[in-house]
Amino acid sequence: MTNPSLTRRQAIAGAAALPLAAAAAGRAAASAPMMGNDIPTHARFKLGGFEVTTLLAGTRVVPDPQTIFGLNVSEEAFAEASEAAMIPTDASRFYFTPTVVNTGSELILFDTGLSPAGTLAALEAAGYSADQVGHVVITHMHGDHIGGLMDGETETFAGARYLTGATELDAWDMSGNETFEAKVRPLAEAGKIETLEDGGSVAPGVTAMAAFGHTPGHMAYMLESEGRQLLIAADFANHYVWSLAHPDWEVRFDMDKEAAAATRRRLLGMLAADRVPFVGYHMPFPGLGYVETAGDGFRYVPHSYQLTMSE
Repeated sequence: MTNPSLTRRQAIAGAAALPLAAAAAGRAAASAPMMGNDIPTHARFKLGGFEVTTLLAGTRVVPDPQTIFGLNVSEEAFAEASEAAMIPTDASRFYFTPTVVNTGSELILFDTGLSPAGTLAALEAAGYSADQVGHVVITHMHGDHIGGLMDGETETFAGARYLTGATELDAWDMSGNETFEAKVRPLAEAGKIETLEDGGSVAPGVTAMAAFGHTPGHMAYMLESEGRQLLIAADFANHYVWSLAHPDWEVRFDMDKEAAAATRRRLLGMLAADRVPFVGYHMPFPGLGYVETAGDGFRYVPHSYQLTMSE
């Protein structure tokens, strides 16, 4: 004879197990492959009447960052500063961020990345094509800024005017640097490169600003439209912690380390005092942020939504 109470207990236990089994089946059905890191390749915002787009032309992890930053401080000081900022000391991620400025009448590209492929991919993802670029401005002649100028013997931005600082072009003209010879020399010999001095104008609202030290004629560029300003900062400060919090720390790629430190302090002080945002070529993408004073140095304040309030 069947035990009624046992049957009821079995039925209750079986009913309770059904949702668990269904949930397990649902979890199995909902599983998906890991996709890996995903970083957007462009970010766009308004600056008065200008439209500014930063492009991620490339990124890579670089080991042993103290072989690049903080050359004049101890391992202990470097580790302490890194730990306080919650970043590792054994590796750092580098970003390569050209900037496109649409003034409404002209499309201006600041720097060209490591290669044509990376820059063009980001440019096209942002909705632009190479033939729309009317001006290419080179802030300085390091390879990660001029690498996208030429694809072999073919100009990447064949319809554009090329502009750079006069001091910078003169300094590299006799350098014998292979990348300069391959990427810039053909344009210079064809008479396609125009030069600017400190205070020179690329276009209305786009002004060259001397930021020497990283290279002999390194330039930053101030944008101004409808009372709003933003600095295309390029490489005067190359890391959001090691360069801003410690502007006197020596950087391997600064060709004149004393002048570069003085430039960092001057421009970071200006940005903090005037509350002007900037785009840093190697800052964490989208490369856009503000500066505030912090003790004897400065603190990086990443952009959140300040420049995206107008549609």
